[in-house]
Amino acid sequence: MSDLTRRAVATDYAWMALGNERFEADGATFIRNPSVARVRDANQVVAVTASAPDEIDGLLARADREYAGCPHRQFRIDFAAPPEFEARLVLEGYERSDTLVMLLEGEPASTAKPHEIRPVESAADWQAYSSLHEIDWREYAEKIPGGADMAVAEQMGRTRRAKTPPVRYWLAWADGQPRAYLASWEGTGGVGQVEDLFTHPEFRHRGLAMALIHHGV
Repeated sequence: MSDLTRRAVATDYAWMALGNERFEADGATFIRNPSVARVRDANQVVAVTASAPDEIDGLLARADREYAGCPHRQFRIDFAAPPEFEARLVLEGYERSDTLVMLLEGEPASTAKPHEIRPVESAADWQAYSSLHEIDWREYAEKIPGGADMAVAEQMGRTRRAKTPPVRYWLAWADGQPRAYLASWEGTGGVGQVEDLFTHPEFRHRGLAMALIHHGV
């Protein structure tokens, strides 16, 4: 894997750690925030190096202690993780889900339509953002069996706000109201990140998302 890919993954992990406790122990990096115990990205293990059986046992035991108040255990596995640890998770019955991190080198190739974009700063801005995020979460809940817990959405809102600064959140306006949002961060190692893109269902295909991506980049 290229150095750029490694730096991109490091930026992604650092993004998730912002606003939360982060420490290295037992062959991995722990991201932890008991106040938002339902949010997986705020309570997970990343950058695993443990490979020997006793090291893996120690890491799994440490995760049980650190996340005793969480209803989940999440380990984020990347291309550098030992295959022995990944195999152990399979044997333990962990469910696998994939995440795609995309890299943009240089400027965006597309052209964005002009839209009004404002930073999320005031209490009213955050309320507008929360209202859009609730719609986003309900739409997501319709796609998974059993739906999704709205308490998670509330905690996710708190974790996002805790990342500011250095993360900046932006609202795109249409017809006099905020209709879409995006977050951006300068990142680490020369690799920035844009995240958390959403457009209100009734205002899609108007170029709001494209304008936000260009603005965030």
